[in-house]
Amino acid sequence: MTIDDALLETTPSTRSPEWFLSATRWTQLTFTEDDPPVLDVDFWVDVMKRTKSNALCLSAGGYMAFYPTQIPYHYRSAQLGDRDSFGELVEQARRLGMHVMARVDPHAVHADAAQAHPEWLDHGLDGKPVEHESMPGLWWTDPMSTSHWEFTTQIAQEIVREYDIDAVFANRWEGRRRVSYNPVTRAAFQADTGQDLPVETDPSDPAWPAFTTWRQRRLSELVVHWDDAVRAIRPHVRFIPNRGAALTRDLDRDLVEDRYPMFFVDKQGRSGIEPSWTSGRIGKRARGLYPDRPVALITSVGPEDHELRWKDSVADPHETRGLVVDGFAQGALPWFTKFKAERFDDRWVAPMAEAFQLHARVDETTGHLRHTAEVALLDCVNRAAATPFGHGHGGGAHEDGVYQALVEARIPFEYIAEEALTLERLDEVRVLAIPSGANLDPATITTIETYVSRGGSLVTAFDAGLTHSSDGEPALAFGDLHGVRLTGGGLRGPLKNKYMTLESGHPLTVGYDGAQRILAGAHVLDIEALPGADVAFRFVPDYPDLPMEEVYPRPGETPPAVVTRTHSGGGRTAYIAFDIGEVYWRALQSDHGRLIAGAVTWALGDRAARVQVTGKGLVDLAVREGEGEIAVTVVNLTDPMAMRGQRHDALPLHDQEVTLRIPDGAQLQSAALVIAGAPARTEVRGRQLHIPIDRIDDLEVVHVTWTPTDTAATQPGGQA
Repeated sequence: MTIDDALLETTPSTRSPEWFLSATRWTQLTFTEDDPPVLDVDFWVDVMKRTKSNALCLSAGGYMAFYPTQIPYHYRSAQLGDRDSFGELVEQARRLGMHVMARVDPHAVHADAAQAHPEWLDHGLDGKPVEHESMPGLWWTDPMSTSHWEFTTQIAQEIVREYDIDAVFANRWEGRRRVSYNPVTRAAFQADTGQDLPVETDPSDPAWPAFTTWRQRRLSELVVHWDDAVRAIRPHVRFIPNRGAALTRDLDRDLVEDRYPMFFVDKQGRSGIEPSWTSGRIGKRARGLYPDRPVALITSVGPEDHELRWKDSVADPHETRGLVVDGFAQGALPWFTKFKAERFDDRWVAPMAEAFQLHARVDETTGHLRHTAEVALLDCVNRAAATPFGHGHGGGAHEDGVYQALVEARIPFEYIAEEALTLERLDEVRVLAIPSGANLDPATITTIETYVSRGGSLVTAFDAGLTHSSDGEPALAFGDLHGVRLTGGGLRGPLKNKYMTLESGHPLTVGYDGAQRILAGAHVLDIEALPGADVAFRFVPDYPDLPMEEVYPRPGETPPAVVTRTHSGGGRTAYIAFDIGEVYWRALQSDHGRLIAGAVTWALGDRAARVQVTGKGLVDLAVREGEGEIAVTVVNLTDPMAMRGQRHDALPLHDQEVTLRIPDGAQLQSAALVIAGAPARTEVRGRQLHIPIDRIDDLEVVHVTWTPTDTAATQPGGQA
């Protein structure tokens, strides 16, 4: 199928270089080899209509071609016959006015290609080509080889020449995420760095830093190479390789900065112990690094356990709908993926259509608004990974615990990535929280110090800002801000049976009625408080947890555990000297969650929060604002399976209330419940607007518009 130039002239908007801005709901279909004879095009057209999808990602080639390719060793589906499965659905999607992206997967080749091109193959530490562990007879490719640089490039160019598409999407393009000892790759690394490849079984190999940098650069150059190749054929087309939640953190951002107009994050579902806000965090984290770029979250129609694989199965409909809803509430555009065109179980269609239709309704009303919050978490760069195959982001359990505590406390918050931290970004928030993060960049520390001097507030815990002097002595980079100094030799632990006492009269000790002391953490830092700082909690001296006859406190020093300080510029700082985020995530003890939320609430100051949502249940909040309007999204996460998948039911919430601080110089113009499709009841009390919500199933969005007081009609009062 050759692209019709007349079609280009009649619908230029869909072939614009900015096509990605209107690609907001994605259908993905990944073909299997036996699909072509049974492909039901009408079914998939109906699915795209029911989900209101405006973009399609479809299997084209790479490991296997689903179109009549002319490239040698580009394996064509043995059951393709005279069909062009890829082309048929591309044509139908274009008739629906949809954007189209071709999926290629270059991670493996068949035996004939492996025999003809051994230089394409990944090699193990033993120097032998690596056979595919899941499918014997196939071979892993080396992303540094001509398999990707030449062969995959030819495939992408052929697809772009022959089909009316907007982009090419690469899956599993980074290979095994192991060191390939391909002789050509080894020689290239030696020529570029003067070192031999690191031994992958030895994390202390001194070649790892050079390999990490080299790998980042080569993969980034590959992204540029692919993108240039397709744009040379059709300038509006982009090559956008798959990404995880790290986005470009494990690439060379200077090289790929302009190569990702949007991101596709492949986190297809919850596995293990992952909470129901997992999908929403992906949207927040992406926005923390690239606040102005769209991000789509790939969600599978089936379960996604990392160890138990059921690729042709269907997830519980409540889980499916919940993942999509929380994702788009926090700005991650919905994308569903279905493996295999043949259907064994259609129970995924209705919940996915319902979730996508909810997005369409919300996006139409509030999609133009920008996510905002008065609180932000600093998303620190992970500098501790010994190899490039570790996480490139996140604070692990430390961050998880703080995230959970803020969600439970109904405190809206955003992320700011350390690499994107500026005073301009910080001007938008009242409190910056850092759950953990040693060895912060000096520029990060300077920016935060300036932020606090200008009236911003800071809450940190555990090793946030922990550094070492030139003589190896530990120190806290934010020690002067917090009014604390390390007195010990650094981190101590793991400890058992560790407690802290409450200092009478401190505002952070409110809410612990009846307790003389509460539990502390497993790892602590011994500190002292400097003049001008206030101690809220003090550590009880260590004592054993066994034998039981010995479990009692002994006399000794009681160093500070939580220290606060109010600054002359109006900002507030709080430091928690133990691993509160991690222990809260591991144990979910309510006192830890209460302390996290209490520290952030205290740091916000005495002025009422801009947005408050009260009621019973677990909800995830998102706030979006524009000129003269605000939207508050309340996602219902209340479910027995909220802390691990899959959700088996949907428990509606009742009697929730959204309270908004009325902006200075403004008054209410309109208020609506977007999902209910009805005007909202409102009550003005002083400078606050109260809006009750009788029932929330998946989510509700309160959309309010303001008008200037000098041109407005009489402000409504009482019940409207």
